[in-house]
Parts: sequence; C-alpha cells; structure tokens
Amino acid sequence: IISNENGKISLYKKQRPALGELPTKKPKTLFYKPEYSSGNGTAQVKELFGEKIFSNPKPFDLVKDFIKVGTNNDAIILDFFSGSSSSAHAVMKLNAEDGGNRKFIMVQLPEKTDEKSEAYKAGYKNICEIGKERIRRAGKKIKKEAGLMGQNLDIGFRVLKLDESNMADVYYTPAETPIQQTLALDVLVNNIREGRTPEDLLFQVMPECNLPLSSKIEEREMYGKKVFVVNDGYLIACFDTDINEA
Repeated sequence: IISNENGKISLYKKQRPALGELPTKKPKTLFYKPEYSSGNGTAQVKELFGEKIFSNPKPFDLVKDFIKVGTNNDAIILDFFSGSSSSAHAVMKLNAEDGGNRKFIMVQLPEKTDEKSEAYKAGYKNICEIGKERIRRAGKKIKKEAGLMGQNLDIGFRVLKLDESNMADVYYTPAETPIQQTLALDVLVNNIREGRTPEDLLFQVMPECNLPLSSKIEEREMYGKKVFVVNDGYLIACFDTDINEA
C-alpha cells in the first residue's frame, strides 16, 4: 500500500500471520552468523595490519560461505569491486579448509586513500596497495595455521594493470608510407610502443592463445636470448631483437 500525504510517500506492507500467530512476527534471514557482522570484517583487517586501514571491509566469513554454497572446488571467483580483497582472503581460507583449487580475480580502481587516513600514513597510497598486501599477509597466515595440510596451498598471485595497447599508434595509411626512405623501413619494423618490456608483450599474447593469465611461466636463456616457456611448452615465445637462426 502506498500513500501520498503532503508530498511524503509512505510504503506499507501488509503481513498475514498464520492462524494463532499473534502478534505478527517479521521473518528473519536464516543466512546469518555473528561472524557476518561488518565489525568482524574490520577486526580481521586490523588483526592482519595491526591498525584500522580500511573502512567497512566485508567479513571474509560471509564471502566464504557464499562461495561454499554457490561454487564448486575448482571455481574462479570474480570480484569487480574487491576493495581490501576480502574475497581473495575467503578463497584461500576455504581452499585450506577443504583442499579446493579455487582461483580468484580481484578488480579494483586505484582509488587514492585520504592523506589523513591510517592507510595513507602506513604507506598505502591507494586501495589496490591495501588489497595486495592483505592477500600476502592473509596467505602466509592461512598457510601457517593449516600446518601440514597447507603445504601445497597455493597463495601466489599476479598483479596486472590495464593499459594501452603495446602496439605503437599509426597515423598514416600504407599508401601514404614513404617506403623508399630508409627511415620509413625502421618505422615499419619497430612497431612496439616505446618503454614496453618482453613481459608486457607476453601478457598480451597469452589471452590470444587462450592461455589464462595465471599460467605457469618459466624464463630460459637460449643462445643468449630470453625465452618464455608457458604451460610446460604450450607456448614458447621470445621478444628479443636480432633473433638468430639457432
């Protein structure tokens, strides 16, 4: 029922109790534990860092139970608003408890921390830095608490930043290219954006080859050149210049 009186809108919900159930009782959620409180989330971060460096973090127990009832043991958990990375903490904790092989992808804009905040004073200039450090500290803590059961627990992670293409911008069409000029040939050969590393190029190639960014990567030296071996040889790549036949 919606009423509009003097410009104020009020919403009324009629509740129909079962026979003999008076006075009426509002139904309560069954998905609740004391560990789900936001205060518990704050305490968990404070335990890891020794101080309150993040406001209202999600308690990892709540996220852990969502993951437990909604995914299988080898799921990929994606959090588009990761904040302090409670979800990553929950994934590692659950893997330690049931031997799962879940992975996490945390996405967060590098939102700057307030210069007056405890986080900024502790050296964390943006939220991403807090999340990365939490994953490191939580992983070590979980592995230590798991003891022998945690020997094979994977707590590693990679940090990737969204950026422009590795390819240099092209401001002319092929027909406009002065091929006769020696300098033009150099432009055609070196089409990589200045300042990019072989690792930058590798992480561009991997998705194009349907390889997850979490794939195992080995660096080997072959005939004086750096060679990347991904997923035990599924992809072998070298981005050095002056590649010889050997």
